[in-house]
Amino acid sequence: MRESSEKNRLIEFENASAFVIHCGYNNIPAFRTPAFHTASFTMPALPRFRRLTRRDMLTGSFAVGASALLLRGVHSAEPAAPTKEKLRLAIIGVGGRGGANLNGVAGEQIDALCDVNSTAITAVKSRFKDAREFHDWREVVADPRIDGVVISTADHHHAPASLAAMRAGKHVYCEKPLAHTVAEARLMQDVAREQRGKLATQMGTQIHATDNYRRVVELVRSGMIGSIREAHVWCSRGINPVKPAVLDAEQVAAGFAWDVWLGPAADRPFNKNYYSGGNLNWNRRWEFGNGVLGDMGSHLIDLPFWALDLRRASSVASEGPAVDEIACPPWQQVTWEHAARPEAGPHHAKCKVVWYHGDEGMKRKSAALQSQLGEDTDLTKWSNGIAFVGENGIIVADYNKIVVSPIATYKDRPRPEQTFAKSLGHYAEWLHAAKTGGQALCDFEYSGALIEHNLLGNVAHRCGKALTLDATTGLPTDAEAKKYLSKSYREGWKVAGL
Repeated sequence: MRESSEKNRLIEFENASAFVIHCGYNNIPAFRTPAFHTASFTMPALPRFRRLTRRDMLTGSFAVGASALLLRGVHSAEPAAPTKEKLRLAIIGVGGRGGANLNGVAGEQIDALCDVNSTAITAVKSRFKDAREFHDWREVVADPRIDGVVISTADHHHAPASLAAMRAGKHVYCEKPLAHTVAEARLMQDVAREQRGKLATQMGTQIHATDNYRRVVELVRSGMIGSIREAHVWCSRGINPVKPAVLDAEQVAAGFAWDVWLGPAADRPFNKNYYSGGNLNWNRRWEFGNGVLGDMGSHLIDLPFWALDLRRASSVASEGPAVDEIACPPWQQVTWEHAARPEAGPHHAKCKVVWYHGDEGMKRKSAALQSQLGEDTDLTKWSNGIAFVGENGIIVADYNKIVVSPIATYKDRPRPEQTFAKSLGHYAEWLHAAKTGGQALCDFEYSGALIEHNLLGNVAHRCGKALTLDATTGLPTDAEAKKYLSKSYREGWKVAGL
């Protein structure tokens, strides 16, 4: 810890290179409701006296079974020792984020490279000469040789590919956001829960594994600033206009599997401008993404969702520009109301979470918070951030720093004990869980609940009204809202249970 010598004398914590194990989302309940009918799938228990499989050897399940689980909230400094045998992994989406994720697991056996763009495969093939090449993830998940998959596709493929892989008995790492609709997020949680202890899952929220987020959680839960009544979360990024909505037909690019890229989305003629430029392009369209809230909310709302041990909200409302049926909003202010959680603690009080993005969102964020912070910090210098408003002060944080306000009150106050052991690392946690039968930092039970929560904000925006959420199902009671909870899937891409 140090006191900054900068003009505003910020109280900051250095972002050490160390990572910390386990999320600590101790009390996320195992929600199961009949709100979405799901196809049940359960791996059979291992019978006695049968021949051991390769998966048994990898996980050690023939000997330790459920006792090897790295349970939530157990901050073990000595996790179970994994097998030294490498996992046979398939990389679904190898360019952009896929390339970064590939690097994160490159120490395993990369058995397959899958991408709709042949050029992307060629760019990495020299590093993995023995890897087989695919263009359609449906072939990959059906391959019994594969132990696990790393999914870095456009958002509208995340849940279909992940669900197919889990149902085929494969470990799954999937980029954020985990799902494209609320119904997908709910089904992802359900299937992952059925496979707990058998399959390892992880959403690509790398920031969750870093030291700074853990120090924030410890501060919030210590009660230093009293009970938390509000959490404000912001991202300065906006959305560029989508013009024109329908693009002219072009000749399909050589080596590009356009039909596969479209996947579950409605058929249309090829035009590279639907996907060229990656996430910041296709994520603007409801058909393929969920805008800034769906994307960056995965990283930023993750912190209050974890620190405050949030469950399902009781209501959600969104303010923004007029609804566009094609494009996601360039700015938003979304408010979720959360009832008090039943457990004791300053982080379990009744509270609200408020999200802001875009230029207008940044103005609203500053209007709501700056006067309470005074000169302790200038929020216009925080492009992304989270502010926890408590009875006795405010904690402002981002990926790298923490400010506790008022500084005059807290600059000499002892900080809470660090309660989280060092992490193996974001990717290493998933690989370790796959080899031991444990649970990763942001498995699909936790991250699915987070993404479901966030996407309800977009449902409220598209409905143009505040929504009350049913206390039992966690879903909107409004009839109009229900049409935005799921979507239709193109023939050949339908998902069982949706």
